[in-house]
Amino acid sequence: MRFTSEQRLDDGVLEREFTLGEIPGVLWTPGSAPAPLILIGHNGGLHKRHPRLVARARHYAAEYGFAAAAIDAPGHGARPRSAVDEQARADLRRAMQAGEPVDEIVDAFLVPLVERAVPEWRTTLDALLELPEIGGPVGYEGMTAIGTRLATVEPRISAAVFFAGGFVPGTLREAARQVTIPLQFLLQWDDEGMERQPTLDLFDAFGTREKTLHANLGGHAGTPWFEVDDAARFLARHLK
Repeated sequence: MRFTSEQRLDDGVLEREFTLGEIPGVLWTPGSAPAPLILIGHNGGLHKRHPRLVARARHYAAEYGFAAAAIDAPGHGARPRSAVDEQARADLRRAMQAGEPVDEIVDAFLVPLVERAVPEWRTTLDALLELPEIGGPVGYEGMTAIGTRLATVEPRISAAVFFAGGFVPGTLREAARQVTIPLQFLLQWDDEGMERQPTLDLFDAFGTREKTLHANLGGHAGTPWFEVDDAARFLARHLK
């Protein structure tokens, strides 16, 4: 892991960009150390420095004493997209606009992404936990597809907050039954890009005995800010 920039923000949080091989990322740490760690897995197409993601990370660090880290998934943010990635995105947009079934397109696009992204997250976690300012334990919040697989293969993750506003391939819906860590699931009731019932079915499929569904009125990007505090309190219960 090589840090490429560093700045102390006005809320006291130390923000550092890093690279780990091909993986670009950002780490936010509070003044106290060692700190528990939250991995922030952003949804499709977003950059590791998307304003909503940065706001959550800084809030977790400044107000709750967590370290937070985000990386760009393959083909996302600052990382180049392959011709296959571009075609899959175009096919998905066309199918959604035409009201056609998207399950096969989602599987063809997201399954390879998850298979590439999860090992990168595990490599990043190895490097982060070697830093003296990070002591664990570890939580995850963000993209459901990557988070579901990560929660089934990474024993160091103790709790997770999933954002329901993203597609989940059929194979990962089966994997959801293997998720046994405490889980908080955020759903926007009027998400214009997602059908509600499959999302509710996915929540039901998670195998954990401790899971909570938070549903709010509004569209895809309308998650209320108070849910960030609720997520932080949920993670604090299990990480501190």
